[in-house]
Amino acid sequence: MEEEFVLVEASTGHLANRAREVLTGADRYEVDLQPEIAQYQVESASGICTDMTTLRDELAVARRALIERAARHDARLAATGTPVLGLTMPTPLTDSPRYHRMAQEMGALTNDLAICGCHVHIGLPDDESKIFVSNHLRPWLPTLLALGANSPYWLDGDTGYASWRYVVWNRWPTSGPPPHFDSAAEYHAAREEIVASGAAMDAGMLYWDVRLSARHPTLELRVSDVAPTVEEAVLMAALVRAIASTALSSGVAPAPIPPHLLKVAMWRAARDGLEGFGIDPVTGAPTPAPTIAASLLRWVRPALEFAGDYEMVSEGLDRLLLDGTGAARQRRAFARRGRLDDVVGFLVAQTTPA
Repeated sequence: MEEEFVLVEASTGHLANRAREVLTGADRYEVDLQPEIAQYQVESASGICTDMTTLRDELAVARRALIERAARHDARLAATGTPVLGLTMPTPLTDSPRYHRMAQEMGALTNDLAICGCHVHIGLPDDESKIFVSNHLRPWLPTLLALGANSPYWLDGDTGYASWRYVVWNRWPTSGPPPHFDSAAEYHAAREEIVASGAAMDAGMLYWDVRLSARHPTLELRVSDVAPTVEEAVLMAALVRAIASTALSSGVAPAPIPPHLLKVAMWRAARDGLEGFGIDPVTGAPTPAPTIAASLLRWVRPALEFAGDYEMVSEGLDRLLLDGTGAARQRRAFARRGRLDDVVGFLVAQTTPA
């Protein structure tokens, strides 16, 4: 699992371009901490985990390491899909040949890449299995996006969306839900065509919401904002693994959800999060998002029970329904006094593992 974060000034809550300083010497923590495209972003990556307790521990250790390193440089760590204060454009890029080439090839698309996601990697035996699971994940991408929505603010104001990160990211030519593929060969052919077109420099720039990882033997889910808390990150991982397990156990290919319906479902999830309406993946009708989430839980319950994760996931979903998604909680933090710096303080506090 990979988590992306922003660094903010300890005194003002504005973005802090200190990723290089924060990561210098971070290798002594024995966790995988990395730079990202912007100088105010950092990323952590867990190892391979076979149970959610181990994953929770690894994510917590990585967050604590980044928090400690940031504090040494008058900065704080914030888990939010988009920054609340102090966005400057163009994005101050990390000094990397790859990132500079991206800016040259993609132009103004790289000007506002202050976005942070949560990536879940599922280990699968072969590419055919990955495509099979990807097809099963497609109908649930809007629900996973809604559950993880954590980016309502942008350019010092409320966007009216629960996940503005998804809207910003969706402008890239290789982003959004993947097509339904009938085979791994069809997927690889499409990837080669996209790279040949110049819309992606290489396979690593195929940015679909779920894709075959270019670096690992995994299927990678990329749809969600970075989770506000470690517990919510683990909840996302458990759900994704349960969908994969349920799909493989069924052995039945899903009926492809029409692209136009999936597109509007993704928009609706980005706008409403869990607090509004979604598009039912079976009927195509507008349906309360919690109702769709409950349908997902029922479908994957046997897989969750087999893994020993059902109680954790069920309680986690109940907590989201009671307390709201990260986006709803950010807005509540603002509503108390009408101050965006209160939102930043709230984000910093909940980013810290309990």
